Amino acid sequence: MTSAGTAPGAALASRSKPALFVVFNLGSGAGDADVVRTTVEGACAAAGRELHLLSVDDPKRLGAIAADAVMRAQACGGIVVAAGGDGTINAVAQATLGSGCAFGVLPQGTFNYFSRTHGIPADTAQALQVLLHEQPQDVQVGLVNERVFLVNASLGLYPKLLEEREGWKQQFGRSRMVAFGAGVMTLLRGYRSLRLEIELQGVERKVRTPTLFVGNNALQMEQLGFPLAQAIDAGELAGIMLKPVGRLAMLGLLLRGALGKLGDSDRVLSIAFKRLTVRAARPFGTRRIKVATDGEIGWLRLPLEFRVAGEPLPLIRPAAPPVERQGP
Repeated sequence: MTSAGTAPGAALASRSKPALFVVFNLGSGAGDADVVRTTVEGACAAAGRELHLLSVDDPKRLGAIAADAVMRAQACGGIVVAAGGDGTINAVAQATLGSGCAFGVLPQGTFNYFSRTHGIPADTAQALQVLLHEQPQDVQVGLVNERVFLVNASLGLYPKLLEEREGWKQQFGRSRMVAFGAGVMTLLRGYRSLRLEIELQGVERKVRTPTLFVGNNALQMEQLGFPLAQAIDAGELAGIMLKPVGRLAMLGLLLRGALGKLGDSDRVLSIAFKRLTVRAARPFGTRRIKVATDGEIGWLRLPLEFRVAGEPLPLIRPAAPPVERQGP
């Protein structure tokens, strides 16, 4: 949270050229970490910007390093920057939200949904120009039990797909084809449906679904073929549930998703909301459930509450809307 005696926006305006505190995940993406480091250092030196590069060589220390970056940035009116994939960006955003610090991104991942949605280039040198010359703009943050998600949060089959996809990535590299192949193999091995009780606007409903997916990224919704992108732009979250189907039908849904036509299927339920509560329709034998947030998997206690955060994240991004999000 913002330190006592400091107005929420004061830290952002305290310096004309605020220092950059870059949390750099050395394990993100397939790029050369030394090249990225040299590019960042060179661009900051040329622009006369103070740089503090905080390298993460152990993923278990990412949260602690992000918290340290925020504390140091608060002390001098600096900017907290995440250099990595969606998981790294999520962890640094979790530490930054509510701190009064501006947030920046140097994308290094495979899909980079968050950065692409907000017009931040995948090329490090180009992303640095955005970071060095643009101003922060408020962007929406999703929460599930106070855990941040910028792209999506999910339970059931989708976290399982993500877990098994990581093994494929380590063996075959990071690409969309590898991700699709991993998904096919996961579905062929079988899965279970969840029995859930969801509460939306005071109305409770029991559902049976292989997965519950909550999106906070308009670009991803568009690429899956859902009109819910407009709901996200309007300040809501997008909920997607699949009806229970057999393996072959589920493979068909996976293919539809890859082709951007999942939203056309009558085997998919979708809703837009600002707050959704999820409970177990019957005991799981535990009070916790596996949840994925921006690709990172952990355990959360039931019930789950998905909601739009009351405070936005001040992201440094281009003023104009990204080209790939512009409509006709």
